[in-house]
Amino acid sequence: MALNKVVICGVNTAKLPLLSEEEKEALFERIDKGDKEAREEFIKGNLRLVLSVIQRFSGNNAENADDLFQVGCIGLIKAIDNFDRKLDVKFSTYAVPMIIGECRRYMRDNNAIRVSRSLRDIAYKAIYAKDLLTKKLDREPTIKEIADEVDMPEEDIINALDAIATPMSLFEPVYQEGQDVLYLMDQISDKKNREDNWVENMALKDAMDRLDEREYNIIKLRFFEGKTQTEVADEISISQAQVSRLEKSAIKSMRNYLR
Repeated sequence: MALNKVVICGVNTAKLPLLSEEEKEALFERIDKGDKEAREEFIKGNLRLVLSVIQRFSGNNAENADDLFQVGCIGLIKAIDNFDRKLDVKFSTYAVPMIIGECRRYMRDNNAIRVSRSLRDIAYKAIYAKDLLTKKLDREPTIKEIADEVDMPEEDIINALDAIATPMSLFEPVYQEGQDVLYLMDQISDKKNREDNWVENMALKDAMDRLDEREYNIIKLRFFEGKTQTEVADEISISQAQVSRLEKSAIKSMRNYLR
């Protein structure tokens, strides 16, 4: 998610104002009297808070930074409208959970994969418990500790968290060196395409025979023996980027021959 860009939703995040506690208090007094300009100024003065909160969701690459920022602003406005100054808490302490809740609700409702309400409830309880335990233990808790905290079986916690996880594309880049790009699919072993399946097609075998020795070995190790590019690289003592490049070149040569 492109949270490092300067402009989000037309707002220059590098120039966002920052209000002091005294300024917030003074603005709230005006807001309570119905001053709309003060409310607008208060919103603008807390956009940095929204920006910091949506960075927690930076692992969700499918989500657009502009969309999440707008959703976070809705949470901010709800916090402003419902904040009780009689409470002995800072506004940011009150607002952050509302902004997070708005973002999570948006991500849940816009998830391409529909997850049952019961699984989502378990997952959100686990996430909330994880946040509490992280602050309490000063480290990331184990699944067992989270399960004990919410009084549920570990298996249920794991299944629920897996269910709401954002799917990753097989074409997600995991490494790049110059023009060589390694994708997630390059890290996956091929367990189905064994030698018996390949040699049935004699034309394909002929195409392989036209490859040089190194390309032939790479294709054999990758698709006959089902090894990952990392395993192939270790076996023939070259980098994974080189394996990826040679594999693509070999497949291209074979396709040209088979046409």
